Amino acid sequence: MFPLSLLDRWRAPPPDPRKVEWVGAQDYAHRGLHGAGVPENSLAAFQAAVEARLGIELDVQRSSDGQAVVFHDAELARLTGETGELARFSADQLGRIALAGTDQTIPTLRQVLSRIGGRVPVLIEIKTRRGDRVAALCLAVRRVLEGYTGQHAVISFDPRVSRWYFRHSRHTVRALTISEGEDRALAGMIRRRLALWHARPDFLTYDIRDLPSRFAARQRARGLPIVAWTIATAAHRERATHYADADIIEGEGIAPSEETGA
Repeated sequence: MFPLSLLDRWRAPPPDPRKVEWVGAQDYAHRGLHGAGVPENSLAAFQAAVEARLGIELDVQRSSDGQAVVFHDAELARLTGETGELARFSADQLGRIALAGTDQTIPTLRQVLSRIGGRVPVLIEIKTRRGDRVAALCLAVRRVLEGYTGQHAVISFDPRVSRWYFRHSRHTVRALTISEGEDRALAGMIRRRLALWHARPDFLTYDIRDLPSRFAARQRARGLPIVAWTIATAAHRERATHYADADIIEGEGIAPSEETGA
């Protein structure tokens, strides 16, 4: 594995530790601190996370008029009374669509960051699909981040996203999200390494179901923090304690002291 270590150092060098020291300093509420009456990825969920002194993980897609909006699914049906693809609606139209039968609506990233106001760190997951041109969404997010002084990072399963920020906004902290799943044979190992080399990330967000992982451990040992997702049980929390620097948490994965801020 020594030659691979050299290749990793050359193709995906570790970040300056000062750039990522904040990443492992707290856990992150998955899509905000949501629950009964508080939909995921809503302003109310983000406000609850801020009050609990938790970092925030959220999802971003691009509206039909080119704005970065905060919503997880490509389709509207699961969380709203509307149907169809989110990308066919403007940000103004999305801002009038109720989430999960509440008075909350689909916010823009600008509205969310204005509400957070730098009080807690934010992980911005950029959602893409196969065949998407990622530059337009990456640029829409970068425009919102201009002048935002709160701690933040962009994360994505798509290595093209981290690569875009490496090329066009190198000061932006960036992460590659990895889920090994059943793809642990040689072909999967090669794909992960190629994704790492293409993305050149500052840290990794890693599926808790895949930890411990030799690949994750090697990257962590050479200076890339590991943020585990999604921590939803006490058992997940215990495992992440040994193999990750921070957690993306929800449900039973939120310790009482975190949920209450005590």
